[in-house]
Amino acid sequence: MITTIVFDLDDTLYDEIDYCRSGFEAVAKALASLPGIAADAEAAIFNTFWQEFMSGNRGKTFNVALEKLGLPSSQDTVERLVMLYRVHKPVITLPPSSKAVLDTLSIKYTLALLTDGYLPAQELKVAALGIKKYFKFIVYTEAMGRQFWKPSPVGYQGILAALNVEPENCVYVGDNEIKDFIAPNQLGFTTIRIIRPNGIHKEHGTDPNAPASHTITDLADLPKLLKSL
Repeated sequence: MITTIVFDLDDTLYDEIDYCRSGFEAVAKALASLPGIAADAEAAIFNTFWQEFMSGNRGKTFNVALEKLGLPSSQDTVERLVMLYRVHKPVITLPPSSKAVLDTLSIKYTLALLTDGYLPAQELKVAALGIKKYFKFIVYTEAMGRQFWKPSPVGYQGILAALNVEPENCVYVGDNEIKDFIAPNQLGFTTIRIIRPNGIHKEHGTDPNAPASHTITDLADLPKLLKSL
């Protein structure tokens, strides 16, 4: 019997691209406030960041965009912007469908959250979305060390121990086939992949344990699927 639902965060409970936009807006605003930068440059800075990001340049967005803008693009400058992006207070909201699902499931199931990513950023996301109240246990894998990011099984094992639950009684819901489902599949969880229309990670994994047991395209379909398991 399923008793416990473990959720991923980004692109599972909300659209991660909204966080990305919020971060680039925060960085653009900070840059536009610096001496020597035109007061009306904020929109142009943001648009350059966003165009570069949406073109698929996810690793060197700031480097390339700063060069296009004619702004200093030293490694030190880029690192400062990355840190500002990570620690900004995100302007994101929990979709109504996600709230409805969490409200419904929290009545019947024990809920937990397991998320990778820079620790302050992930904590700020949870706070901005107002979802901490739903989860009996939260694992920020960064708090244990980056070597314990997914697909490491350690975070999942920590949830099993903390909640005193067996893997066969657990479901893991995530979005990224490259890393989300390998460990829970190996441990014996039921796994469910959500493919959101605006999702960033739509690649298929090559590991034999990468695919989820089930796939949905709307989180609103989760309660019905859980009933059938």
